[in-house]
Amino acid sequence: MPKQNVRGDSRRARRQEDAPYESGEIIEEDVVMDGPKKGSNQMADGDAKLQSAEGGDRKRRHRHHRKDDGDRHRQKKYHHHHHHHHGRHQNYYDKMEPCATFDAMNLKKDLLKGIYAYGFEKPSAIQQRAIRPIVQGRDVIAQSQSGTGKTAVFSIASLQLLDETSRDVQVLVLSPTRELAEQSQRVMQALGDFMNVNCHACIGGKSLGNDLKELERGGVQVVSGTPGRVYDLIRRNSLNMGNLKAMILDEADEMLSRGFKEQIYDIYRFLPPSCQVVLMSATLPSTVIEMTRKFMNDPIKILVKRDELTLEGIKQFFIAVEKEEWKFDTLCDLYDTLTITQAVIFCNTRQKVDWLAEKMKENNFTVSAMHGDMDQEQRDKVMEEFRSGSSRVLIATDIWGRGIDVQQVSLVICYDLPTNRELYIHRIGRSGRFGRKGIAINFVKDEDVRLLKDIEQFYSTQIDEMPANVSDLM
Repeated sequence: MPKQNVRGDSRRARRQEDAPYESGEIIEEDVVMDGPKKGSNQMADGDAKLQSAEGGDRKRRHRHHRKDDGDRHRQKKYHHHHHHHHGRHQNYYDKMEPCATFDAMNLKKDLLKGIYAYGFEKPSAIQQRAIRPIVQGRDVIAQSQSGTGKTAVFSIASLQLLDETSRDVQVLVLSPTRELAEQSQRVMQALGDFMNVNCHACIGGKSLGNDLKELERGGVQVVSGTPGRVYDLIRRNSLNMGNLKAMILDEADEMLSRGFKEQIYDIYRFLPPSCQVVLMSATLPSTVIEMTRKFMNDPIKILVKRDELTLEGIKQFFIAVEKEEWKFDTLCDLYDTLTITQAVIFCNTRQKVDWLAEKMKENNFTVSAMHGDMDQEQRDKVMEEFRSGSSRVLIATDIWGRGIDVQQVSLVICYDLPTNRELYIHRIGRSGRFGRKGIAINFVKDEDVRLLKDIEQFYSTQIDEMPANVSDLM
């Protein structure tokens, strides 16, 4: 058995029964704080809920069960002693505003650079609420589906927590599938592009020797892996957990349903007492709740609903273009209609955005362009011009579709149909609360007809052939 610090039962996380949840008040229409009913798995209305347990101190030496009232008394005294440091947690989280921008999160400069370079502009609902408590050292349960930007939540928080000068493994991310583990590793490495950080994916199906070599060499600060391979590496003494700051369980419900429970519990026993635990899960079945009770200390619970976007009130049309070459002429014919208000034209690649913007300009149409290869300054400038209305037509890749809400856009054109169905609603959906009317026009080549049908079914919506008098609808 490895000589690492093993958490036996005495180190088992203090159960939540010992730290009762306390009801809070509603502080915004979309952020509700209250205690979960035992065993309940209901999502409240509104996009996000933030629930905080009654404040216990952050020092993990009390991770195990309290032995007696004396221990409890010590804890109270200790907590009181640190009062100025933390403030009263319950109060603090009741009043905690979502961070509307990445700039407001007090992140490292180099991390911020990486976030913007990656193409993020504005934090999603879950990012606005979950990054800060994790950075502050709290255990966090985030209930959110994929498509809400959860990978970036734990990636950004982990990179902020990391000590770049240390070569030890400081963050462990566990995922249910190899693909997901690799994706998390890629996202983290990309967001940490300007930092001195090394993330390694440890997954089954890839050479074990390679993992052993990487870890022996040292300097891997983040390990993203599947439970089986990670536990194997801990057992071989090659993954040292002694200085781990945070363990992230991504898609915890999936991991448990795939039968990884024992390995996860085995890995948990090797965490140092001060280690923070973050759990991401789309659903919270009893097996996941049980795990949070065992592993987590006074966790904050954040619930985010994915359906912040709606297609209601948006008229959707398609124009049949036999081949790719016809799209350009079709767009030129529509140009006068576009400029009645403001329009965004989506292409699937950065190259295509540049090409189309150039070609439009050559034909004396005024357009601006935006994609992820541009530096932040350029992007800000383009956005500013578009927001102020001095530019009317914006050609963009899907980054633009995520979380940027320009009120006056009432026409969206998919020059290319999106490569996956989820992107469609990000392009043309509107936040329900703005209730904006709008028009979406999809250019559909012969081979795209199936994809269009697929999108219609996925959203149970109707996309009709565009009528000749489209400008009358605006």
